[in-house]
Amino acid sequence: MTEQYRPDGSLRHLLTLEGLDRAEIERLLERAQGYVRAPGAPNPRSTTLAGITVANLFTEPSTRTRVSFELAAKRLGAEVVNLEVQLSSRAKGESMLDTAYTLEALHVDIFVIRDAEVGVPGLIAAHVAPHVSVVSGGEAHVSHPTQGLLDALTIRQRKGDFRRLAVAIVGDVRHSRVARSAWQVLRTLGTAELRIIAPPLLMPERGEFAGCTRFERLEEGLRDADVVMMLRIQRERMALDASLEPARYFAEYGLTAPRLALAHPAAIVLHPQPMNRGVEIASEVADGPQSAIRDQVRNGVAVRMAVLHALVAGRGPDR
Repeated sequence: MTEQYRPDGSLRHLLTLEGLDRAEIERLLERAQGYVRAPGAPNPRSTTLAGITVANLFTEPSTRTRVSFELAAKRLGAEVVNLEVQLSSRAKGESMLDTAYTLEALHVDIFVIRDAEVGVPGLIAAHVAPHVSVVSGGEAHVSHPTQGLLDALTIRQRKGDFRRLAVAIVGDVRHSRVARSAWQVLRTLGTAELRIIAPPLLMPERGEFAGCTRFERLEEGLRDADVVMMLRIQRERMALDASLEPARYFAEYGLTAPRLALAHPAAIVLHPQPMNRGVEIASEVADGPQSAIRDQVRNGVAVRMAVLHALVAGRGPDR
């Protein structure tokens, strides 16, 4: 794995939450909280990234992640380049690494990379110049670190001490980078109980998600949970199966109001989006009083501002 820290201990890259200690995660969450604003309040602005250029290189579709990285960088004073990689020279056969070298020569300082292939963010991070940083905007099925951080921030705002919480992660856990990053950050923050709930086809391998209790029945896994994190079925990452037919899946694993009532009365509901309403979650739950889904979206900009701030601050006064 590419080293994420500089020799002085400051954060240079953010490719995964694996290996980040609790103190580092809490610093990022604290800084992110400082960027949070209530709906309708003026957006936070600073010149922390003045003179810095951020390039968003996304080879998979994205709305929330790409837009929130763009907003985060601009609110910190950076210049932003959004590269439609499918329409760039990569479509002509250029490798992602050559694309990065080209942009580095154009004085790009931070790359935000989303790719369907495992290892691409790490490959770029291992080859860029010492002053350049790489952030994963989602790596295949293995990692989505800023999503993990924004999920943790949302839980922290609503529920407080992780050591008192039972968190249930529900749905397509096997193919979910969101689930893996959530597991990593929640484990590091000392969450009392972590549960994964999935049909057998979508349950991860036995060697994964150490410390989680596994449930194949939704009702059993939801009982008294404080946080219910629903996941989208990653149809693009699997062979289709009759058991995943939408109506059938919703009947067995969809989060409805009666099923949510099995959780703690003050439980909150999360979803990384995009949501398949009527497949993994009912609209009355997604839009209901226990939903923190819109908070997650708002927190996404604050978390990405915190990450970009940390990467640049570690470069020192000369940047």
